[in-house]
Amino acid sequence: MSETAIQQRIRLALGKLPYLRIFRNNCGKLPDPRTGRWVEFGVGSPGGGDLLGWRTVEVTPEMVGQRVAVFTSIEVKTPTGRIRPEQERWLKAVRAAGGIAGVARSVEEAEALVRQGFEQLNATKPPHPQSDAARLSPAQIMRDIAPKPDLR
Repeated sequence: MSETAIQQRIRLALGKLPYLRIFRNNCGKLPDPRTGRWVEFGVGSPGGGDLLGWRTVEVTPEMVGQRVAVFTSIEVKTPTGRIRPEQERWLKAVRAAGGIAGVARSVEEAEALVRQGFEQLNATKPPHPQSDAARLSPAQIMRDIAPKPDLR
């Protein structure tokens, strides 16, 4: 089965879960027809997950039942597909910031990823305010996931 077909099945299956909102994230690069300059598009490009969204979570009683959205990024691959380094950096950055992120090769793997991510959120405390994960700014995260120049 192709990556596109797997992705479509995952989107349809996860779309039935009432606590999850997932969207297709098209990433790439195209020339601007007016200037000829290459323009990157997509969230986290290059390397952003194929499917992005959030899992709604009700937080602890200390927070008076407020609800928060936990960012979710799913990279869809075929059974033999390999993840590129920039995709792995993106997934690590999402996890470091407290989101749910991983690779799915089937509907079952995508559902397990969302379920396990939620279970891990319930089992762990948020990062200490002085920890590296708590202090990462969006600019630092993007710098960390940006491709490194080849200096050979």
